[in-house]
Amino acid sequence: MALWNHSTITEFILLGLSADPHIQALLFVLFLVIYLLTLMGNLTMLLVIRTDSHHHTPMYSFLSHLSFMDLCYSSVTVPKLLENLLSQKETISVVGCLSQVFFLFVTGGTEGCLLSVMAYDRYVTICHSLHYRQIMTNWLCNSLVCGSWGLSFLDAFINFLQAISLDFCEDQSITHYSCELPSLFPLSCSDISTSFTVLLCSSLVYGFGTYLLIIFSYALIAFTILSISSSSGRGKAFSTCSSHLTAILLFYCSGFLHSLMPTSGSTMELIVSIQYSVVTPLLNPLIYSLRNNEVKAALRRTFRKYLQYR
Repeated sequence: MALWNHSTITEFILLGLSADPHIQALLFVLFLVIYLLTLMGNLTMLLVIRTDSHHHTPMYSFLSHLSFMDLCYSSVTVPKLLENLLSQKETISVVGCLSQVFFLFVTGGTEGCLLSVMAYDRYVTICHSLHYRQIMTNWLCNSLVCGSWGLSFLDAFINFLQAISLDFCEDQSITHYSCELPSLFPLSCSDISTSFTVLLCSSLVYGFGTYLLIIFSYALIAFTILSISSSSGRGKAFSTCSSHLTAILLFYCSGFLHSLMPTSGSTMELIVSIQYSVVTPLLNPLIYSLRNNEVKAALRRTFRKYLQYR
């Protein structure tokens, strides 16, 4: 393919967030703290869900996969960002850049699928509560998770084939802190119409497909909640969805805004990108732990057990 034959291009230059050394030092500390908190928060969620028997249910199984996905998603870009903030030459190899492109599709796509799967789980919980165990079997849960991974790998592979077919000119500067497929298009001196069409179609099918599943699930949930006679019952039913709804709004609103913005390297584009790929993985465990009494109770039980063993 064209890129592998383009031997003169061995690396790209990531222009990053700032060229000022003092600002870079501050950004390094900021993103290091965010990354460490992201690792700690999501690893804690994984530990609590896996070790607490009260959370061996489909909903928390999906939540553990979401936490693992946030770990992977953040780790695709942030370590390289931290390295470049300390480096004099902010570069990334062609192989490293393409790897980021591939794994951003995999992790971002899987997270979107998991959020739609969790919406279906909430629908079954509220609308078919008496038959929840019969519907949400272990086989179905595992199939939904495997399907999320499989569809994301397929989508990533299709777009990855388009990425490695690009032929690049002498300009190696990417106006971003990470490698995303749209940021590679301005560097290509070959026809990008096919690659752009494939990216657009996959984004529409994948993004709007999962989003419509979420909308449909919550429309049915809303009808069911409104049909509950008591206000306390409606409040309890809504509280079971509040954490998930917050995570959906955070992920999809920033994701759609990010996809609509041109790849110009503007300050607003970088801020939205940071919100989408760096801040969201940090906030998800906070959302589910602070807005979910069961998770908070499990955290207290886990810490008590830990202190007893010390």
